[in-house]
Amino acid sequence: MCRFCLGEHNKAVNEIGNSHRVHQLQRRIRFIVAFTIAYNVVEAVVAVGAGRLASSGALVSFGLDSTIEVASAVAIAWQYSRHDPEQWEKLTLRLIAWLFFLLAAYVAVESVIALVHHREPDHSPVGLGMVIASVIIMPLVSFLERDAGRALSSSSAVADSKQTLVCAYLSVAVLVGLVVDWLLGWWWADPVAALVVAALALHEGKEAWEGESCAASSHEVLVAIEG
Repeated sequence: MCRFCLGEHNKAVNEIGNSHRVHQLQRRIRFIVAFTIAYNVVEAVVAVGAGRLASSGALVSFGLDSTIEVASAVAIAWQYSRHDPEQWEKLTLRLIAWLFFLLAAYVAVESVIALVHHREPDHSPVGLGMVIASVIIMPLVSFLERDAGRALSSSSAVADSKQTLVCAYLSVAVLVGLVVDWLLGWWWADPVAALVVAALALHEGKEAWEGESCAASSHEVLVAIEG
């Protein structure tokens, strides 16, 4: 085979490999998003139900928060169901940013109400179990989606992974607040911890809003890696 033909052959093989890698990463993101949606639907039903039975505002708020995470995951699923996901990057980023802002506002309002009304969180074994599961599972899901999103240079997927991580932080805040209140009687620990999460969500929303200019195409990133 002549040197020119061999070079063209290798170039074609590399392009096929890059294309396969892109499709593989996109499928991985779709699977992660589908799992996140399914998990958070279960999480919302269990947490809200357990919270109502135990009259726990913290657990009810935690369950309702899951609906916001589902909405973020649905936005990513919608983007990656399009023929050209990169074309919808900016719109998806803006949707995710607004979800961050809504999450921050919701958690802040609930926390202030809890502080003003001296609303002590109650305890529920089922609710606590759900929160503990989220503390373990959600950071792993966030890491996997962020890893795939960075490989694709997808700002929207990375932003959604941050949304998942913020919700994991919220899980930790709820868990710590309930445990500290149970052990020490510090009823205000839960709403104060949640206010810290609200500030973090606001920051991440701002990053998602400004992130569209940082995205390069998947093809360019993969070619740069291969080169």
